[in-house]
Amino acid sequence: MSAQPIPDVLAFPDAFVWGAATAAFQVEGSTTSDGREASIWDTFAARPGTVAGGHTGDPAADHYRRYAEDVVLMRSLGLTAYRFSLSWPRILPHGKPEPRGLAFYDRLVDRLLAAGIQPWATLYHWDLPQSLEDRGGWTARDTAYRFADYAGTVAARLGDRVASWSTLNEPWCAAMLGYGSGVHAPGRTSPEGAVAAAHHLLLGHGLAMDVLRQHTSAPCGITLNLYPVVADSPDDTDADAARRIDGLQNRLFLDPLLRGGYPVDLREDLARFGFDTVVRDQDEAVLGKPIDWLGVNYYRGYRVAGSARLGSTPAGREWPGAEQVHFVPDPAAPRTHSGWEVRPAGLTEALLQVHDGYPPVPLYVTENGAAYPDVFRDGEVSDDERIAFLDAHLRAAHDALTRGVDLRGYFYWSLLDNFEWAEGYAKRFGLVHVDYRTQRRTPKRSARWYAEVIARNALA
Repeated sequence: MSAQPIPDVLAFPDAFVWGAATAAFQVEGSTTSDGREASIWDTFAARPGTVAGGHTGDPAADHYRRYAEDVVLMRSLGLTAYRFSLSWPRILPHGKPEPRGLAFYDRLVDRLLAAGIQPWATLYHWDLPQSLEDRGGWTARDTAYRFADYAGTVAARLGDRVASWSTLNEPWCAAMLGYGSGVHAPGRTSPEGAVAAAHHLLLGHGLAMDVLRQHTSAPCGITLNLYPVVADSPDDTDADAARRIDGLQNRLFLDPLLRGGYPVDLREDLARFGFDTVVRDQDEAVLGKPIDWLGVNYYRGYRVAGSARLGSTPAGREWPGAEQVHFVPDPAAPRTHSGWEVRPAGLTEALLQVHDGYPPVPLYVTENGAAYPDVFRDGEVSDDERIAFLDAHLRAAHDALTRGVDLRGYFYWSLLDNFEWAEGYAKRFGLVHVDYRTQRRTPKRSARWYAEVIARNALA
């Protein structure tokens, strides 16, 4: 009898971290419970026309009350880590510590540890207290110092148990979508405001890093959404378009964090928006505080041109200094329910951009996922498109490993269906289906598929 061939598998390193991620405002609900202050997202969502369907952050996935049930779900999937964010307005409403808010995260962290799951905490995932926005929000330099105070309050309470800390999640979105295009909270539309917010977010990161080091020995980092940018042609105007978009999306954050200063070309692009006035002497030294790891959130890549192309879309207000740039779609690319092109190779490219272009730093894929119009039928969600998405992107992550990238973990976005910002509840990213009427949780087929990958620590 001949031996049966052993199927090829793509194995991941033994210590590879397998996780899923959420954000406080997107899953917690209970927005008026236990002394919580309104956040900019509460205010924004209450404004007519800002969020699809008029949806708000209540009830979201009711995680504030159902966290114990959700930890059981995580354990059933074999997750080794859970990446969550902390709610600044729940912990420091109007600048004063709220014991009930802190106690919730105490309970969550302890429950995770009891289940053998590493707690990965993010200090800021876009839910600024409204009282700080009323004083200027991230366009005000003082907000960076208030963020450091908040970091100290949290780290003093949880620093002995959280496995890994992230200061910020996707500062590009918070600055450019919140203060530039206005499609995210707080809904402002000012290029000067967007540029100031970007710098003050990074300043807050640097100040918070110092505070975290005082309270914890756990690794500390930051999470960026990094997207590869390619020119539509070798033409000089297209190459310049790619330079500008890569600068705003990637290098605006990577260079000060990992090289100690903002790119010269980007400073020139942004000078007319007051960038050099906002950046003070010695600020870049604060921004460049050493980090223990960098999180890479990946959802898409960009092809750009310096002038209009057939079917192209002009850059919006979230791209200050790139007014002439057009985004060129790939008509052959599959798309998610969000309309984003599915391009797994871009994940490899994003990881290699950091690996090849910057000083060594451990990397984690801290978000990667897709929304699809899931249909709940006969007690099951058969989300084969999401399984294919996951498989392709995990193969891309493994490709980066084989090419020398120090990639140490992967977190799917998201654990649960949730409030998807300006899209409200219209887009479902979760591994677990949430019935928003009953709050019943049902793992999708993708959840079971992911659990099998984690159990093997490999792709079949």
